[in-house]
Amino acid sequence: MTTASPADQRKLLDLQALDTKLAKLAHQRRSLPVLETLKELAGRSEDLHGELALARTEADDARRELAKAEADVEQVRTRAARHQATLDSGKGLSRELLALQQELEQLAVRQGVLEEAQLEVMERLESAEERVNALQAQEQSIRADVVHHTAARDAEFARIDGEVNQIRAEREQSASSLDPELVDLYEQARSQTGGLGAVAVHGFQTEGVNIEFTLSERSWLESAPENEVLVSEDHGFILVRLNAGETSGRA
Repeated sequence: MTTASPADQRKLLDLQALDTKLAKLAHQRRSLPVLETLKELAGRSEDLHGELALARTEADDARRELAKAEADVEQVRTRAARHQATLDSGKGLSRELLALQQELEQLAVRQGVLEEAQLEVMERLESAEERVNALQAQEQSIRADVVHHTAARDAEFARIDGEVNQIRAEREQSASSLDPELVDLYEQARSQTGGLGAVAVHGFQTEGVNIEFTLSERSWLESAPENEVLVSEDHGFILVRLNAGETSGRA
């Protein structure tokens, strides 16, 4: 059986209040709205990275295709210019000049087809480059948002961590004033219940949690010496008995 003065038992309620504050701050730190915003931004950034890579690949492919199309057109133009120069000189056999004239006509048709294909590639390249530019602008916007929200997150972290450090110092001071055996019992209760180590009891009414005591438990609460530390058999936490009109002082 663990014993402690009623005053020390009441200090467990102060310790519990501090631990409850720490738990709330930890939850608050994990569930800041800005964390969800940053997660969404990270997802958008990842999606955008893939879209941008694809758009850049399409633009690069279009540039290579355009370079080939331009080379093909230039090759036809050069050949046509050479044939035209030969025709203009009038040198050569008539059948050769006639053949050159016919080839010139074919080259003109070929040039038209190639120039049309070149124009189509140029349009696709322009569209791809516009897509790249638009995605890059979105990427820059997301980076700016990330910087802004990261600063907001860090500010909230600093605020919460400051409160946590202050409460931990207060808790350490409070725990150091108690018998280590009593503190160990409290910590064991917290580990078993998931955070609740001590509960205030007014008569047969508990504070913060709802417990219906049996007749035997009520008799136990009434008859147990005031320095006996009572631990709920069913729930595991310490029952700190308070006098009528007395408050736990918990925040």
